[in-house]
Amino acid sequence: MRGLERRTWYIITNSVLGLWMLAAVVAVTAHRFLPHSTWLMVHVTMLGAVSTAILIWSQHFADTLTRRQAPGGRVSLGIRLGLHTLGAALVVAGILGDVMPVILAGAVLVAAAALTHAATMTLQLRGALTSRFGPLVRFYAVSALWLAVGVGLGFWMSQLPSDDPMRARLFVAHVAVNLLGWVGTTVLGTVILFWPTVLHARMRPTDGRHAPLVLTAAMFGVILVVAGVGADALPFVAIGAALWLGALGLVLFAGIRQMRDAARLSYAGLSIGAALCWLAVSVGFLVVGVGTSDGWAMAVDRLAWIVQPFIAGFAVQIVLGALSYLLPVIMGRPHARKTCETELDRAAVFRMATINIGIVAYLLPVPSAVKVLLSFVVLGVFIAFLVLAVRAVLAGLRERKAEPAPAAHTPGVQLRVGEAKQQAKPRRTLSGQLVTAASVVLLAVAGGIAIDPAAAGINTLGNSQVAETGHTTKIDVSVDGMRFVPDVLEVPAGDRLVVEFSNTGTDVHDLTFANGVSSERLAPGESETVDVGVISEDMQGWCSVTGHRAMGMELSVVAVGAAKEGSESEAGASAASGSETAHEHGNQSTDAGSAADDLDFHLTPDAGFVPYDAELDPAPAAEVHEITLPVTEKEVEVAPGVTQTLWMFDGTAPGPVLRGSVGDVFDVTLVNNGTMGHSIDFHAGALAPDEPMRTIMPGESLDYTFTATRAGIWMYHCSTMPMSSHIANGMFGAVLIDPPDLAPVDHEFVLVQSEFYLGAEGSTVDPDAVATQLPDIVAFNGYANQYRDVPLEVKAGETVRFWVLDAGPNVSSSFHVVGGQFHTVWKEGDYSLKNGGSTGVGGSQALDLAPAQGGFVELTFPEAGNYSFISHIMSDAEKGATGIVHVS
Repeated sequence: MRGLERRTWYIITNSVLGLWMLAAVVAVTAHRFLPHSTWLMVHVTMLGAVSTAILIWSQHFADTLTRRQAPGGRVSLGIRLGLHTLGAALVVAGILGDVMPVILAGAVLVAAAALTHAATMTLQLRGALTSRFGPLVRFYAVSALWLAVGVGLGFWMSQLPSDDPMRARLFVAHVAVNLLGWVGTTVLGTVILFWPTVLHARMRPTDGRHAPLVLTAAMFGVILVVAGVGADALPFVAIGAALWLGALGLVLFAGIRQMRDAARLSYAGLSIGAALCWLAVSVGFLVVGVGTSDGWAMAVDRLAWIVQPFIAGFAVQIVLGALSYLLPVIMGRPHARKTCETELDRAAVFRMATINIGIVAYLLPVPSAVKVLLSFVVLGVFIAFLVLAVRAVLAGLRERKAEPAPAAHTPGVQLRVGEAKQQAKPRRTLSGQLVTAASVVLLAVAGGIAIDPAAAGINTLGNSQVAETGHTTKIDVSVDGMRFVPDVLEVPAGDRLVVEFSNTGTDVHDLTFANGVSSERLAPGESETVDVGVISEDMQGWCSVTGHRAMGMELSVVAVGAAKEGSESEAGASAASGSETAHEHGNQSTDAGSAADDLDFHLTPDAGFVPYDAELDPAPAAEVHEITLPVTEKEVEVAPGVTQTLWMFDGTAPGPVLRGSVGDVFDVTLVNNGTMGHSIDFHAGALAPDEPMRTIMPGESLDYTFTATRAGIWMYHCSTMPMSSHIANGMFGAVLIDPPDLAPVDHEFVLVQSEFYLGAEGSTVDPDAVATQLPDIVAFNGYANQYRDVPLEVKAGETVRFWVLDAGPNVSSSFHVVGGQFHTVWKEGDYSLKNGGSTGVGGSQALDLAPAQGGFVELTFPEAGNYSFISHIMSDAEKGATGIVHVS
């Protein structure tokens, strides 16, 4: 009777979990018709289903690990579970109805349940007998405290207006505390013992010894996150998440060994293993995404990416995997347990593979219709678990009734007839299930493309047949930084759209639509009326100025009322899919192909080619240097047979080399003869950047005066956003300020390393390629391999000084002369080696420079021959960063 009560208890409590899972299925299926749909899907799953599972089964594990029942027994757990369920339901209802007292009441109940759970775990552990894994219960107590904190942060956030800067900080804290503190810490403690149990792997004496370290690292990781939010220090958030990831790494390290010892392959093991992988991916992305963000708003945007992999990949799979193991356990008797396991393991590999391949495909930049079908495929497999779970419990209970008492048979020797038949059934092969899973996902992808071919770039805009209404919709569009305001234009299908476009930004912008209609390029303060035409379907608009679209200057035109079969109607999804249709790089459509297709580094320039003059003259005697730098735009050759339209200072890329001494004054006049805004930033001067480094419009000029107070080879460059594209498109140069003790040499050369990210032939830089940090060309002085084909000339025995600057924008340099040895190295303002150093015989082989760093090296060529100089980052040398010194 006691065993029956135990089974009944678990069936009842897990039915609450089942109801939350059904509610999550409904929320996902009907999200288009529900308010706050994204919030609802996340919280019904995490606050409802996942949190309920944690409350139920953490208590089960605590009872097992401490070998004693919790204070209050099942009544206590029933109260906690009731408080949490009611609280979570009130929070959901309050958000849907926008009733703040209801939200507050729900938050209080959830926090009360969490605090009670933490207190219960603490009391249970204090009164327990000493056991090897008993301290794992501490993970449950700590995680429950984090739930109370997370709920409080969420409620505080809900009280702030959407434009309050504090809201973004609280969002980061709310996500991190709940995901890492509440759910993550619970899983860390459970997996240490539960994972080898599920795998039927042998436990070793050392297993679990790192548990205190894991808990400490995880706890302090979350504390650092909260501290970073409170102190407005975004790096602390990344460091805290990285510390938590380290704790997970300790657990996974032991888990990998245990996986190799696995005795059987089950859905429970497969699902939990996949879930832990997604947990590592999600936390890793949190570390990188937050760590590279330049503000809280960007961190919030990047955290949005981890929602799908964390919830579907980790949280749901960890719950389903755990239940797949635990539901058979509550059956008690061997044959009943085996029957339950068999039911839950049906098509285990197929289900696991379909879920995880589907999630990976969903995260790729695929059209919205494909995402919809993939969502339903993965959701369908999740639903299949609910069906199998009900079947498994019913089959297990039936088997238990028919099964003799344990003493009536010998386990592992006698088989019931029904079980023998069950084992005799042929099982699909592992490879067959994997192929089937991949086929299902591919069918979903193909079906999505067939439903919405235009979003996949297979169709063109303008094919929809919508009756014209004769009405005109007028919308004002302005510019805020690198954004259009508004960025979603809702137009009744069939209306003519007229946009009053005003450039309220600080740079030149235009507004180009996917149907080919475009405004002129407007200077700040200018405006234009743009007749977009009759709107029959959704399409995209963007700024075609190079790099501006990559910075976020996009908008969506939503045809309200137009048929959108199989595609999401949300403007954000439309923007994501539409950008695949007519995405441009710079001013050229991707249909034009990239100039990189014509790259052949074995080719030589045409006869008459004149390289950039690398030989340096001594610094002029004048103490005041007056320089005019006109900005020009011109199509030039950057490698044999490959041209690009570069933006240049004084007609060259790199710009002219400026040279002087410490104390000299440089009076520079920048004249913008280009077609967009440009600026200049001299690293050689120290002064407030507000005025001298401001962006000026075409036809304007500015004066930039600075005094060289420190020696170095300094970079100058355009600092107009996107800065990466302006630098990569030729707007950089070098300023040499000689150190006072600079000795004379026979030859001085300057080599400025930079990168090209090629757009279409003859066009400007490809800003999307710049973001990859994978250049097509790496060159010295703006042309691939130019000094390989026209070598630098010196004589044997002469001392040569190479000034080297890495202009980037992304790639480091390691300057090396093949066959040569440097006796003097000067980097970033000081000597690291001078005339062989303290011993007189010291040498150096490479000058390592990060982007915007510079220095010089000196060497003497011992004998005649051809000495190559390269970036010893060898793949970059093979992309054009090489030359030859011909020594006669």
